[in-house]
Parts: sequence; C-alpha cells; structure tokens
Amino acid sequence: MARKRRIPRITGLTINRLIPNVLTLLALCAGLTAIRFAIHGQFQQSVIAILLAAILDGLDGRVARLLQGATKFGAELDSLSDFVCFGVAPALILYFWVMSLGGGIGWAIVMLYTVCCGLRLARFNTMMGADDLPPYAYNFFTGVPAPAAAGLVLMPLIVSFEAGSGFVDRIPVVSIFLLGVSFLMVSKVPTFSAKKMRIPNTYVLPVLLFVGLLAAFLVTEPWITLAVIDALYLGLIPLAIRAFRRLKEQAELQQANDGPVDTSVSST
Repeated sequence: MARKRRIPRITGLTINRLIPNVLTLLALCAGLTAIRFAIHGQFQQSVIAILLAAILDGLDGRVARLLQGATKFGAELDSLSDFVCFGVAPALILYFWVMSLGGGIGWAIVMLYTVCCGLRLARFNTMMGADDLPPYAYNFFTGVPAPAAAGLVLMPLIVSFEAGSGFVDRIPVVSIFLLGVSFLMVSKVPTFSAKKMRIPNTYVLPVLLFVGLLAAFLVTEPWITLAVIDALYLGLIPLAIRAFRRLKEQAELQQANDGPVDTSVSST
C-alpha cells in the first residue's frame, strides 16, 4: 500500500505576530502625515496625527507582549518609528509654524531637538533588557521618553489654538521649550514609567471611569485637555525625582544593614 505524501508545512509568521508591526507602521504613517499637514499649514491636524501616533506607539508593545509577538525586528521598527514620529515630526511642525522665522538659529534649535531624540532612543535601546539595574529603577525612565517629549515640545502650539497668537508663538518661548525638552530627553532625570504598573482590583472601575472622562474631554475640549495633560506631566517630574531618591536611599540603607533586598515600587 502506497504511503500518503506528507503535505509540506507552511512556515512563516502568524497573524498575531504581525499585528504589533502593523500598529507600528500605522504610527509611522501618522507621524509622516503630521509632517504633510504642517507643510500645508494645517497645524491642528498635525497635532492630532502626532497624538494618534503616540496612542498606536503605546499599544504596539503591549499588544506584542499579550499576543507573544515580540521580536527583535519589531523592536527595531518601533525605535525607527519613534524617531520619525516624535523626533523628526514635532521639530518640523514647530519649524513650519514659527521657528522658520528665526533663520539659521531657528533651524539649529529644532535640529538639536531631533538629535537629542535620536540619542535618547539609542540610549534606551542599549539599556533594554539590562539585568544590572537595581530593583527600584525598573519603574522609572531615565530622562523623558520620546512620546512624552513630543507632547511637551508641542505645548506652545497646543496652547495657541485656545489662547491665540501674541505670546506662545514667539520664537524665544518656543525655543525655550525646544531646548528644555531636548535636555530632559538626554538627561538622567528619573521619570515615572507606567509599563509595569498594576492596577489593584478595587481601582479598576475608577480608572476606567477616568479614562472615559478623559476621552470625553479630548473630544469636546481637545486643546485645553492636552495642555492640562502636559502641565500635569511636568508637575510629576519633581515627584518622580523625589520618589527615586527616596527609594535609592532606602535601598542603600537596607543593603548596608541587611544585604541586598527587593525595593521595587508597589504600583497602584
């Protein structure tokens, strides 16, 4: 009796492993579209496109972990997308908005922001998966992450949508934001990270209600809401520095007395 021929097994990636990369590519397209809107002077649409890119960027990594689709290719693609969406696009948006009036100095300042974003992403990539970090450091970023930096540096433009022209659209004001955010990206200032945050069961419903309320405000009053979010994030930076120093001092004290212990933050 003749043996049945075995059907060759098709090798390749499953749909689940492709979904995170699709989200990353959509974020990249949103960042490029933001530049196109800025070229045509449609700055509100540019900010919306950057916001969409930030949302997709926040989803792709989490979806990859949930679907067990994290790959080295995806990590590299995500980093390149972040550089375009949050390093190149915000700089060009601000340049087309007002910094082009500053001539060569204006171009140099926006270029400095993009360079600092590239350096920040390169440092982040080299630190990924590092096992020598102390336990308390896993709940903090070193410096301001690229998506948050894009939101902060666009704050004058966002405020101008409500306040109008006259102050926030001045070259010195925008330059201060560009230089300040550039420093925060490449600095060693600790900032809170929500990647490993766990929500206790008792807080799940309030958090969902807060997200729904935030979405409602983003729809009805988007520019005021985004400006408030930026201001709150800036206000959290000193709190993050204080929390990081306190945890570091506790870890050093306990290590001196009892040896190394786990002092990771209990996220709530």
